[in-house]
Amino acid sequence: MTVPPVSKQKLRLIYYSKELGSPNNSLCDWINRKTISSSRLNFGLKINKHHDHRHRKVLVMSQKQIDPNWAWRPYAPSTDQPWNLQRVTHLYRRLGFGTDWETLNAGLSITPDQLVNDLVFASPESESFQIEMKAMSRAMVATGNPHGLASAWLYRMINTTNQLQEKTTLFWHGHFATGAQKVQDAFMMQQQNELLRKHALGDFNEMVQGISKDPAMLLYLDSATNRKTHPNENYARELMELFCLGEGNYTEQDIRELAKCFTGWEVRSRRFRFNKYQFDTGAKSFLGTTGELTGEQAVSHVLSQPTAPIFIAQKLVRFFVMDEPQPSAELVAPLAQQLREDNFNVAKTLKVILGSNLFFSDLAIGMKVRSPVELVTTLLRSLNGTSSMDLLTAGLHDLGHSIFFPPSVKGWDGGRTWINSSTLLGRANLVYRVLRNEKTQFGGGTLTEYASKQELSSLTDVADRLIQQLFAVPISNDIRDEIVSSSTEQFSQREEQLRSLIHTFTSLPQFQLS
Repeated sequence: MTVPPVSKQKLRLIYYSKELGSPNNSLCDWINRKTISSSRLNFGLKINKHHDHRHRKVLVMSQKQIDPNWAWRPYAPSTDQPWNLQRVTHLYRRLGFGTDWETLNAGLSITPDQLVNDLVFASPESESFQIEMKAMSRAMVATGNPHGLASAWLYRMINTTNQLQEKTTLFWHGHFATGAQKVQDAFMMQQQNELLRKHALGDFNEMVQGISKDPAMLLYLDSATNRKTHPNENYARELMELFCLGEGNYTEQDIRELAKCFTGWEVRSRRFRFNKYQFDTGAKSFLGTTGELTGEQAVSHVLSQPTAPIFIAQKLVRFFVMDEPQPSAELVAPLAQQLREDNFNVAKTLKVILGSNLFFSDLAIGMKVRSPVELVTTLLRSLNGTSSMDLLTAGLHDLGHSIFFPPSVKGWDGGRTWINSSTLLGRANLVYRVLRNEKTQFGGGTLTEYASKQELSSLTDVADRLIQQLFAVPISNDIRDEIVSSSTEQFSQREEQLRSLIHTFTSLPQFQLS
């Protein structure tokens, strides 16, 4: 007997009575309220949970009350803010894609600072794993299908020993969004992915210099046809607006002048080539400087602007700490200063962010919506799982998170935009398909065998483990008991009971929060 895909009726029956209240409420509204509710923050402000616009206003107010020096000071466990399993799992969810029970308990046995340091400055992946990934990527490139690259990357996310490097590569993939649907070349898309991985935790200056000459980016933003007689302004605009400075920190004249610096940058035989005959050698005036600047010098000048480290710090905080509201310039000022002083070293700044008071506070825990990629990778990594990568790739496409195929140069909006009535059901049904797929294993075997290895003798034991390991927000005992009871009543075979249990738990609105 199979576990049926989740339906709206099932969601309403199980969750409204216990958690959401009136059936007139929406599951999506519940998630929205959770992501913006600050009732757990202890900042002395109360929110009327029935008025979304007031939530946003109060969160902005509460953010202004946060002392930036306190926010980025190293987290020190206390009676009120203990170093416990919840915070260890929070770190692994945000820094990477979750981890197994044994690793979580090992992390709990050392100090927060030591664990953060070990994860931020982790050893490189083993040589054998890197060889395996190169072979897999080459095979996917040979097919000419960029969707195959997504399967290889998902495999890497689930199996890498250096989670932060891969999570940050995913962040930069959204930041420097480049769509395979326009590039139409798997090799160039893979080369860009390797470029982002190489610089993911390193020097942001070098990354921007590299991405500016990246063939996939040059084709995607039409910079490969940038000629001195007909400058193309696309890359110049996005370099300032989306990649380095943010809106309002440049003028249209700056765009026109900056575009001249990139004339003659071409793609030949899938490689970058500088065509000196198409380069504008005249003086350019932008962002307060004038000179016969090259493209490389222009990139350096853009990054020298005082708003650059603020913009990057805000993007990092939004991705790793909280979806909304947009972190203020005042809040990220210490991070921006460190970025500038460390020559835009990403790893050093992330160590501050991931080891901070703010990161381990209730303002961060459970205050992000899981992306579809995080949804499936966290489930599998946490339970030592493997599955069909092609199945995952197809499912993520249906949920609007098709890696290598961002919706636009702005990437994915993320946050609450991941959730609507369609995608909420789609998420649950993707988990259903994963649980039923013949290639899916947990710990190298069935769920029954995995539970036995973990010494989880009852369904309640399994439920408690799932709650501890997968959820950022509390699940009441009533909901837990009802799900356990439902799984027991519907199915007699242990394997089907476990599938039903996991499927129903991961269909909960609470599971959508990280």
